[in-house]
Amino acid sequence: MQTPKPSRPSDDELAFLPVSQLSELVRLRRVSPVELAQLFLERCRKYDPKLRCVITFTEELAIKQARQAEAEIAKGKYRGPLHGIPWGAKDLLATQGIPTTWGAKPYENQVFDYDATVVERLHRAGAVLIAKLSMGELAQGPRWFRETTRNPWDASRPSSGSSAGSASATAAGLVGFSIGTETLGSIVSPASTCGVTGLRPTFGRVSRHGAMALCWSMDKIGPICRSVEDCATVLGAICGPDGHDPTVADVPFRWNPARPVEKMRLGVVRAEFDAVQDQEAGKVYAEALDVLERLGIRHEPIELPDYPYQGLRAILSCEAAAAFDELTRSGKLEQLVNQGRGDWPNTFRSYALVPAVDYIRAQRVRSMLMSDAAKLMATLDVFVAPADPGIPRPVGTPPPETPAPPNPAASRSRTGAYRSLIMTNLTGHPTVVVPCGFRQGLPLGLVFVSNLFDEGAAMRVALAYQNATGWHKRRPPI
Repeated sequence: MQTPKPSRPSDDELAFLPVSQLSELVRLRRVSPVELAQLFLERCRKYDPKLRCVITFTEELAIKQARQAEAEIAKGKYRGPLHGIPWGAKDLLATQGIPTTWGAKPYENQVFDYDATVVERLHRAGAVLIAKLSMGELAQGPRWFRETTRNPWDASRPSSGSSAGSASATAAGLVGFSIGTETLGSIVSPASTCGVTGLRPTFGRVSRHGAMALCWSMDKIGPICRSVEDCATVLGAICGPDGHDPTVADVPFRWNPARPVEKMRLGVVRAEFDAVQDQEAGKVYAEALDVLERLGIRHEPIELPDYPYQGLRAILSCEAAAAFDELTRSGKLEQLVNQGRGDWPNTFRSYALVPAVDYIRAQRVRSMLMSDAAKLMATLDVFVAPADPGIPRPVGTPPPETPAPPNPAASRSRTGAYRSLIMTNLTGHPTVVVPCGFRQGLPLGLVFVSNLFDEGAAMRVALAYQNATGWHKRRPPI
């Protein structure tokens, strides 16, 4: 007697399945790529007016790619786990014949005649592009030229940035996975805020050919997904040299989900956990560390190298000012919607005046930091820290007119929270962020950092944590 096949999951269930499960349904022809494309496009149309996470729908291309995938699979030509899976691209990746706006009004009608390497490789893997997702204008924050991208857990609040649409759409079940970029927190922060899994790979792991340049020495491209395993699948498809981006190293991506975690060395950035002042968040992080201890992972407190991290952020600002010097000189900075003191228009104008001597000195200090970070990581496989972006103000709420009274504890908390983030972006170390609980109904994240070109180590510990908790399976109440 034949065992009956399990029933097809409902549309709502399909929308939140990880790629690892969706791909099996597609491979076994229980769900067709065309069905999936139509489902996710419908969800995007339904929820985007609330979340404002889509800049351009790519419906014509999506249906064409889905039909091609369906025909190929029917003939036994299965390309792999991304074949027929709908995805969304942060709108700084070039897509042939489709607008690539960079989230900014001056580039609203910009169209390239080629695909970015990441886009080309995902096309080759058989993935189905359904939308260009929102990003903070020129990769800053969650606000773009039409709207502010919202958090599916609380649509009155922003999703953080700048991979705002990628994190929001993934969390809301509008795409199977998405691609984001990070220069200084633009994958880690929105992934943590929206309760999804994000991977910022090693600098030089993924080609940036066809991606908007913000900071040549810090920009990185990575996946935002529902699980660590999904991130491994996507990274495997997009990494490696392409002959266009000379910074990409020819180093194999190694992923072993069966690696024994109890044999790994884990550092705990205790100062950053201790600096969390919010009691509810502190309890969440304490419980997360308890889970890691119960997993039997050898751990010890560590201290990060002591450097002027906030000052080294000037490297990013100087390179960004150079990247958009033409925009500054054209007088079109006034077209950007964000015009506050810390926004790009004022940053570009100010840092265009920084002497080359100061920039070179900052880079020399950065080299010293990279050397000290390498010495620290030589004693570890992974270190863990909180990914606490704070509670975002509701959309439309202006910042306080006068700063709050000095609070040394709060100051330490913000500096602590950003120290590991700034350090690892400057040194190029890979980071995985996973959800670990909630504060005031909004997700909190935990970050795992590993050695250069050893994303697999951070991902292995993150996977063990996900399997032991299940926070990544929660769905937002949209």
